[in-house]
Amino acid sequence: MSFGQGGPPWGSGGQQPQQPQSHWGTQPGMPPAGAPGQPGTQTPDWAALAEASESRAKRRRLLMVGGGALATVAVAAVVAVAVVSANGSDDNKSAGVPPSGSVPGSTASQQPTFAETKPPPPPDPKDYISSADKDKAPLSAAGLFPGSKFTKGGAVYKKGATAETKACDSVTNGPLGALLKSNGCTTVLRATYEKDGVAITVGVAVFDTEKQATKVKDAYKKGTVKSLSGKGVPAFCNTTICRSTTNSYGRYAYFTVGGFTSGKDVTKKDKKVFTAGDDIAGLAFQQIHHRGETQASAAVQNP
Repeated sequence: MSFGQGGPPWGSGGQQPQQPQSHWGTQPGMPPAGAPGQPGTQTPDWAALAEASESRAKRRRLLMVGGGALATVAVAAVVAVAVVSANGSDDNKSAGVPPSGSVPGSTASQQPTFAETKPPPPPDPKDYISSADKDKAPLSAAGLFPGSKFTKGGAVYKKGATAETKACDSVTNGPLGALLKSNGCTTVLRATYEKDGVAITVGVAVFDTEKQATKVKDAYKKGTVKSLSGKGVPAFCNTTICRSTTNSYGRYAYFTVGGFTSGKDVTKKDKKVFTAGDDIAGLAFQQIHHRGETQASAAVQNP
């Protein structure tokens, strides 16, 4: 380094320290040449230059010491963070501490639990028409067979007369009356439907239990309910051959008798009579089942 020149830049801003002025030649305010303590020639002031050099060296050492201290603090901070981070994971693992979400007493472990519940199954409509103890809805021929007609597919059957009696054997032919009476029949409800000269009477025998109705159905061999005329339907199936059916559902056994209003005998070729008889038998089943549905629905709404 040449005397009289500033040293290299220091500090984070890259600024150079103030350069000392060189003392060459005569300067204003300085003793003239040849004065005591000053050479008579233009010789550099070595003492001043040495002092400036020493000042620069001292500042350099202070900057180096300061920078080193800052670096040491930064390294110490990094090491401290690393140690804390390492302790945060290793200590938990070594000590067997569960994650915060599973620590006993934590919010996550105190979430309420609810047992799985299922709504009860809906009542079976048949339960309500299988026993007089539950089958409490009003019962009548007009109520069981309402309206003035019955439509099945494209067929429309006009409803004729309805009737009901507690003397079950009085509205039957053949051995059917005795079968009903011996098994505890309480009522027989009848209704007649007619279409295109074919008339069908359906008779519903009512019992206290399903077992009684089923026994009648299984034991049935001969006999029919009496046909019911009136309300536009002439007498039929009194002296002619007619087709009859029987079945049961719940505490009800139901029967049909069908034939021609013209007095013609029914043969196996008369499909219209068979179809009409099956349609009206299906109506009886449908209406009995609907009775059970109505009472089951009421039980759900008013437990």
